[in-house]
Amino acid sequence: MTQSTRIRTALFLLTLGLGALPAAAQQAAAPKTALPAADAKMTAFVDNLLGKMTPEEKIGQLNLVSVGFDVTGPVVSKDVDANIRKGRVGAVLNTYTPVAARKLQALAIKESRLHIPLILGYDVIHGHRTIFPVPLGLAASWDLPAMEKTARIAADEASADGVNWVYSPMVDIARDPRWGRIMEGSGEDPYLGSQIARAMVRGYQGPDNDMTRPDRVMACLKHFALYGAAEAGRDYNTTDMSLQRMYNEYLPPYKAAVEAGVGSVMSSFNDVNGIPATANKFLMTDLLRTQWGFNGFVATDYTAINELEAHGLGDDKKVSELALKAGIDQDMVGEIFLNNLAKNLADGTVTQADIDLACRRVLEAKYRLGLFTDPYHGVSEKRAKATLMKKQYLADARDVARRSFVLLKNDKQTLPLKKTGTIALVGPLANRQRDMIGSWSGAGDWKQAVSVEQGLRAAAPGVKIIMAQGANVADDQQMIDRLNAHGGELNIDPRAPEALIAEAVAAAQSADVVVAVVGESQGMTGEAASRADIGLPGRQLDLLKALKATGKPLVVVLLNGRPLTLPWEDQHADAILETWFAGTQGGHAVADVLFGAYNPAGKLTATFPRAVGQIPIYYNHKSTGRPYAGVKLDKYKSRYLDLPNDPLYPFGYGLSYTTFTVSKPTLSAASIGMAGALDVAVTVQNTGQADGEEVVQLYLRDVVGTSSRPVQELKNFQKVLLKKGESRQLTFHLTVEDLKFYNNDLKFVAEPGEFQVMVGSNSRDVQMASFMLTQ
Repeated sequence: MTQSTRIRTALFLLTLGLGALPAAAQQAAAPKTALPAADAKMTAFVDNLLGKMTPEEKIGQLNLVSVGFDVTGPVVSKDVDANIRKGRVGAVLNTYTPVAARKLQALAIKESRLHIPLILGYDVIHGHRTIFPVPLGLAASWDLPAMEKTARIAADEASADGVNWVYSPMVDIARDPRWGRIMEGSGEDPYLGSQIARAMVRGYQGPDNDMTRPDRVMACLKHFALYGAAEAGRDYNTTDMSLQRMYNEYLPPYKAAVEAGVGSVMSSFNDVNGIPATANKFLMTDLLRTQWGFNGFVATDYTAINELEAHGLGDDKKVSELALKAGIDQDMVGEIFLNNLAKNLADGTVTQADIDLACRRVLEAKYRLGLFTDPYHGVSEKRAKATLMKKQYLADARDVARRSFVLLKNDKQTLPLKKTGTIALVGPLANRQRDMIGSWSGAGDWKQAVSVEQGLRAAAPGVKIIMAQGANVADDQQMIDRLNAHGGELNIDPRAPEALIAEAVAAAQSADVVVAVVGESQGMTGEAASRADIGLPGRQLDLLKALKATGKPLVVVLLNGRPLTLPWEDQHADAILETWFAGTQGGHAVADVLFGAYNPAGKLTATFPRAVGQIPIYYNHKSTGRPYAGVKLDKYKSRYLDLPNDPLYPFGYGLSYTTFTVSKPTLSAASIGMAGALDVAVTVQNTGQADGEEVVQLYLRDVVGTSSRPVQELKNFQKVLLKKGESRQLTFHLTVEDLKFYNNDLKFVAEPGEFQVMVGSNSRDVQMASFMLTQ
């Protein structure tokens, strides 16, 4: 058996939980992590505390519970209250505000035997009280400093409000827009996703990872691993892929967050090649800790250990053993560890050392947060009042929101609109405050959000605005009931769809231009919100067709959390503006862009398909042995009979109110060696009539390899602001590290041969140059 075969066999066994990666391979793959290892002072402190703890108290630190909440403080059930006093709770989620946080923390530090503080966690996904665009929208800004700022603001607000641990960033690569949680991540690209992961960790924890500071929180990387690859785009579903694809295309953002020093990791719900992540030792120990050097703690997602039973892995006692041995440190809500680890210990299926190790990791997290010094983490009502939704944070939310918008179409310079005349503002989402802040908006108050109608009226008081609903967001009563059961706040107009459309048409006929605000209600994306049909729901498309028939210019403003199928809209609308769910200041941001106070510069980070039948569709796919080259009658190629292969809008796509040209790239060298590097230079020019920003994107293709390679891979980008008529030369520096990939033996290598460099304004519209990598 060759060395490469041994490694492949060992890795295959690891996916089944049956083997261990060879030590040499582990060490070779292990990078330095930015989260400091336990120093002598922390080790001594934790050692001393562990020496005082009973086995029951150690198990208690592995118990993460959810505590109900009302406006006066936490509603602590009798059992949870008693368990905190007994030291049987290590962390609590779903409680915030200074009063609530201090009340819970006081139970632990004043009434438990050893006075060990609690970690207080919450779903702070795209802002805490000041809500920013959903993460897929944030990613579309391609603005790393802006994204880092949103995490820094969220950390300041959350920590002021009693939270010291946030369940973000979510870095799952997703290539199937049917999956509802695509809105919670950064899209389909591992390079961009990695840059965003680093930026978000820095924002939450600080660039030095000093989480003792009261305005910082501990981030939780999620969902480890491969949650975004759920089959059929159905939440919680199975994931199955080759290790090579896993390492090259899905793991990089997780690894980047670990390298940035993320303090904690959350296991994913899905199985990975047959082993559920929460019981997967290969993921949680061999990969995360041994290969990558992660030294924080791992928590499950909500009741994930309990759900191992439904996966078919055994009863409560068995799955308790499996999760702990895999490397899980804290059990979210299910209390499997609390109720079973003592039994596991007694029958010898786990050891005291296993429990001590998990407990140590939780205690170290509390030490890193400074909770043993200040268990309240600087929380006070005075600080909260001064911090939450302060004026500067609202201004930042408005600015970041407009940076996230993507102009998908703008025929005949329909946009920007003039601040004169009459606008027909129609659509079921035009005056919806609840939907502006999107799903996973946590502590955000939708009643303080700015709707599109409010934004337009504030920006252009001299414009006459005629309102008409035009359609309900959906006409399926079962769908409406589902959404309203979980905070949808949808009030359905009982009139017939034809009557609603007729009213909107009448409004359009009386106006100079139609602005139709359509898309999804916020509950249609997010967790447990997969959709099989990702076109506009209900009768919204019928509404747009009727509006188009009036002959008035039709501007479509989209509110949504995923790529949609929009073939008719693309063909017939005069302008289309993608605004996602834009957050607390979303309505003002929409008005800024529609009236030209801000020139849109966003670019897509997830491909928009023409139809659901193209899914999964993503730009960095591989070629086939029979690639389709566009010849209409060329039958025996990889193609559809009824649809083009290419997407409606490609990765990296987005228009502006001005135009840009990007020159053909020039290279500083025609070839480089294994220790070499080269520069790629292009000239970008603003050729239009307005100042604007362009995201210049650099892609690579490894033309010949020992494994098939993607047709292109994003490797760098620069976002530049150019005044009208201005040009600028941009230089990208490439090293051999940029050329490397994990080969079939899972070795991270660069292979000699031809490489193509492609630079342009999106993944489709690029110009190319080539160079050689020599041995």
